[in-house]
Amino acid sequence: MLLVFNPTAGRRRGRLDAILRNLRARGWEVALQETTGPADATRIAREEAGHYDVLAVAGGDGTLNEAANGLATRGSAVMDAAPVLAVLPFGTANVLAHEIGLGIDEARITDAAAGGRPTQIYLGQANGRRFLLMAGVGFDAAVVAGVGTALKRQLGKGAYVWRMVLELFRYSFPVFTVTIDGVAYPCASAIVAKGHFYGGRFVCAPDAKLTDADFQVCLFLSAGRLAVLRYALALGMGRLHKLRDVKLVRGRDIRIDGPVGSPVQGDGDIIATLPATLSIVATPITVLYPA
Repeated sequence: MLLVFNPTAGRRRGRLDAILRNLRARGWEVALQETTGPADATRIAREEAGHYDVLAVAGGDGTLNEAANGLATRGSAVMDAAPVLAVLPFGTANVLAHEIGLGIDEARITDAAAGGRPTQIYLGQANGRRFLLMAGVGFDAAVVAGVGTALKRQLGKGAYVWRMVLELFRYSFPVFTVTIDGVAYPCASAIVAKGHFYGGRFVCAPDAKLTDADFQVCLFLSAGRLAVLRYALALGMGRLHKLRDVKLVRGRDIRIDGPVGSPVQGDGDIIATLPATLSIVATPITVLYPA
């Protein structure tokens, strides 16, 4: 097993050492490698992970996104099998860990990495950049674009709340057009979801599944500060998908148009700008789910 650790993903080195000891006690040969900067997990997954049976990633959803991009590139570029991906949630929201039923319990994490159930999942891609969980445009992407690594390290999830408050007074609320399998929908914001959780354990797209080769797109039809606050409240109450001005559409091939250069967030980082074309990556990757 190659265990890739993002040292900026929280101050949890003691917890990592405990998991590492448990894995080795179970007979696993584990090599530990720290990332040194942005996209380093992608390079490691693409160039080095092929020598191992399991690529375990200790970090947040952003580090897992980078590793998944490396595995997807490797899987499409070479004939030998890519290693399976083990999730060690050390980030801010850890949406992927919740999505696969892993949570953040140390014993459950170790069990899954040491002997979990291999499951194939399909990635999305936006302008060629892969994402595991979701891609978003509009207010959501503006918030993500304003949250830096230092602020996220200091405030955790509070960094997003703080940035949301700032954007409420700065964001201009332009109109976007999301074309899903040839049908165009105007909206104020959109989330193109591969999984049903958002921002932790909040449900955004109730029917989206990582194992399905399509998206569930959440279209937010209303604009303005009051609409954002209403959407946030409904998300926290588990009722977002029940609002009349939230439209859910399944699809595979998506184009998003709006102000040129507007950011597209994927898995909590900016991965593209508009205009953007989104689709399902044909070759799945394998992730270890809890047994």
